[in-house]
Amino acid sequence: MSTRRKFIQHSVTGSLGVLAGEKLVAAAGRPERPVQGKPVVISTWNFGKVANAAAWEVLSSANGRALDAVEAGVKVPEADPNNQSVGYGGLPDRDGHVTLDACIMDEYYNCGSVTCLEHIMHPISVARLVMEKTPHIILTGEGALQFALSQGFKKQNLLTPRSERAWREWLKKSKYEPEINIENRLSGGSGPQLPGGADNHDTIGMLALDAAGNLSGACTTSGMAYKLRGRVGDSPIIGAGLYVDNEFGAATATGVGEEVIRIVGSHLVVELLRQGMSPEAACREAVERIVRRGPERSKTLQVGFIALNKKGEFGAFALQKGFSYAVKNNTVEEVYPCISYY
Repeated sequence: MSTRRKFIQHSVTGSLGVLAGEKLVAAAGRPERPVQGKPVVISTWNFGKVANAAAWEVLSSANGRALDAVEAGVKVPEADPNNQSVGYGGLPDRDGHVTLDACIMDEYYNCGSVTCLEHIMHPISVARLVMEKTPHIILTGEGALQFALSQGFKKQNLLTPRSERAWREWLKKSKYEPEINIENRLSGGSGPQLPGGADNHDTIGMLALDAAGNLSGACTTSGMAYKLRGRVGDSPIIGAGLYVDNEFGAATATGVGEEVIRIVGSHLVVELLRQGMSPEAACREAVERIVRRGPERSKTLQVGFIALNKKGEFGAFALQKGFSYAVKNNTVEEVYPCISYY
């Protein structure tokens, strides 16, 4: 009888501990229980919630394909003039040119990318046509523009008055020093506000799992503000800024691209999914690898990863506080602050 009583006491205590743990997870900004299932779309930063809504229109339709969803989703911030690090209205390089990078990848390992593309509103759509209509994966600069024009895209000025004013103000000192979560002080975006009023803007990476169980991803950015002309970060590089393996999962990255490239970050996350890690654990390991290879440098920069596996389970991890990610499926439509190493 005594043994039975102890067993019941331990069971109740354990159950209370589990419930308390769930409340702590909820307080940290993540779902109370792991959310899974299909279809589902996740994306970087709080303005990803609006982008996810556009992707969901595709995913929730009959035979909606993940590839179509991620393209439709990221086109929203690409066209938003208030978003100063994606597409139209993006902050220029140090010479005043808005140059865009983007890549896309489907469930069959097909992929396409453009780098240093100017004058085109939707680089993600150009990247998709590189994937579907050429034997290549990457087109860059003038060649990418020439291809876009041949496919019917129209040239336009992507430098908005607001971003031009910011660039001219920067020219007074011309100091190039990437800031952690610089997006937190870029005002005027269309996305929902995080607690404390921070309005995030950065690369948007998006991953989707459709009702058929297929994965795709997209990543698009105007890159680091006031970068050297010709600089390319991780966003358009397959394996660094984005990777999709339809057998196990997909991942995308945001932050200082040079650090992501050094560890081939998104491919690393997907390989860790292949080894059986959860999405969050895989993202954490990639971040910790950045820390191990440069402990002091890692304190001065931001990198974040998000991942989605074939079960529809998602996760994220970042170097610094301030990163967020958006999720939408049949039961959830939320923006979550991301847990971080520091």
